[in-house]
Amino acid sequence: MDKEFLAILACPRCRSSLEEVSRGTESGLSCAPCALVYPIRESIPVLLPEEGIPAALWEEEGDRGARRD
Repeated sequence: MDKEFLAILACPRCRSSLEEVSRGTESGLSCAPCALVYPIRESIPVLLPEEGIPAALWEEEGDRGARRD
């Protein structure tokens, strides 16, 4: 994701900055204070509070995918 674009995005819940994260072929935007990851689908960040995935679940599912390979 373009760094300039990422710099203007903010968490829809707390307005904190976001960091790009990935697991396998999936990517998302992580909010550390909220412990949520917002998915990126078809190169579009889905910044809806109800679409946020708990960070622990995001990492857990990524670990499971890595073990399948």
